Amino acid sequence: MPAAKPQLPTEPLCLIFGDEDFLVRDRARQVYDGWCAEAGGEDHEIIDGTARNAAEALDALAKLNEAVQTLPFFGGAKVVWLRDTNFLGDERTASSRDVTDRLNGLAKGWETFDWQGVRVLISAGKVDKRKTFFKTAKKIGAVEDLSVADKERGSRAALIVRQRLTELGKKIAAHVADELVLLAGTNLQQLHSEAAKLAAFVGERGEVTRQDVHAIATRTRQAKAFALADALGERNLPKLLRVLDEELWEVKLDSKKSPIALLYGLISKVRTMIFLRELLRLKWIRAGGGYPQFKSQLEAIPDDRLPGDRKFNPKAMHPYMLFNALGHARQYSEAELTKAMDILLRCNRQLVSSSTDDTLLLQQAVVQIVSKAA
Repeated sequence: MPAAKPQLPTEPLCLIFGDEDFLVRDRARQVYDGWCAEAGGEDHEIIDGTARNAAEALDALAKLNEAVQTLPFFGGAKVVWLRDTNFLGDERTASSRDVTDRLNGLAKGWETFDWQGVRVLISAGKVDKRKTFFKTAKKIGAVEDLSVADKERGSRAALIVRQRLTELGKKIAAHVADELVLLAGTNLQQLHSEAAKLAAFVGERGEVTRQDVHAIATRTRQAKAFALADALGERNLPKLLRVLDEELWEVKLDSKKSPIALLYGLISKVRTMIFLRELLRLKWIRAGGGYPQFKSQLEAIPDDRLPGDRKFNPKAMHPYMLFNALGHARQYSEAELTKAMDILLRCNRQLVSSSTDDTLLLQQAVVQIVSKAA
């Protein structure tokens, strides 16, 4: 089923901005192509709004004003796009008095301008909403803020995946899209590419499965660290020792990695399982349901009942990661998880102060955690 055709602004001026470049570029291209198709003709203009200094910003604004004031050669309508503008926020170029004055002059002129036959599209990154130019654009035109809050980034990323695959004629379950985000990260342009790669991989099949995602998805460095934490959560000692050995080998090859970083990943995993055990005890979440039910229960927890520090706040974590960890948390008792934190703390001290081999210290710690008491 093809995706719904995107809505186009009806106002003659449209400002699209946000902190996610991919979303801004994609939406601005939709508007520009849609407006050009409606207007017809060949007199449309694209002006580069990326400026390295005030002089280049003034030059771009002069070209914009000239384009707006110049009627189409063959009559009809004209679309002008000031693309990738980088002097509407708090950048050094934007703070130039000359640039500010020129923007204010444009804004004042546009309030009384006869927009018949002319449409102006401006795409930008940061935009200062306190400035006259923004207030005028909001007053006489359409303004679309595509900024993505941190707490919304995961869900927005999964939505991008589903939308792109729908455009390519493929389906993907919500939890599978979330798992892709967990593996590949929340960079929206990267996920757009991952969706296209998955669609090509499945071929004639109509749905992307979890197995497809795990087969070809690009994994971030953080996602690779999940393998070690998941093996600990699964209480799978052979797998845990194998993954630990692989990670320690990479530490030797990559100076940016360290045994301490591996330890901190395990500490984070145990802490997450403790959080989930507590949520179960409080009956804020229930075990045994599917991912959609778990996600709804998590979202229903009042924000004021959870820590403000994101590092200790379950709602600040990716929901699918928590859902996976819920099954892991049930592999351990509360006493075992508390003991695990103590073991990891002692391992931390030894890694810093002891001359004992790092590999041996980490192996001993995970064996003690995973092994069940007789």
